[in-house]
Amino acid sequence: MKSQLLYRIVSVLLLLFAAGHTLGFRKVDPRWGANSVVESMRSFHFQAQGFSRTYWEFYSGFGFFVSVFLLFTAVLTWQFGGLPSETLARLSGPAWALAVCFIAVTVLSWRYFFIAPIAFSIVIDLFLIMAAWMLPKPS
Repeated sequence: MKSQLLYRIVSVLLLLFAAGHTLGFRKVDPRWGANSVVESMRSFHFQAQGFSRTYWEFYSGFGFFVSVFLLFTAVLTWQFGGLPSETLARLSGPAWALAVCFIAVTVLSWRYFFIAPIAFSIVIDLFLIMAAWMLPKPS
């Protein structure tokens, strides 16, 4: 299996991860018993640098940031997958940086989240590490 195919697989996984995150991160299951906390986050307004905001808006904004970056990495890995081997060989630094970035995402997911983001992160990690490892050596 070539690095290009692995990057294309990662791109699809990242699209699924982004879709799941975007559709699910603001859902609150009543079984969690967090309705009063969420309602407080939504209703309590405060001034921050001249804007009236709530913690729910901060939470939502940062959640959408994550979705945007997941989509960006999906586009980036799709582009990596379309590069000729000679060009991809010159991108080992960014390839390894992306793999390390997702190792950090996995650690954060393990610490703060639950099985879906942990599973996606681990699989993405494995494919990114394999893809970076299999990059052709620059000539």
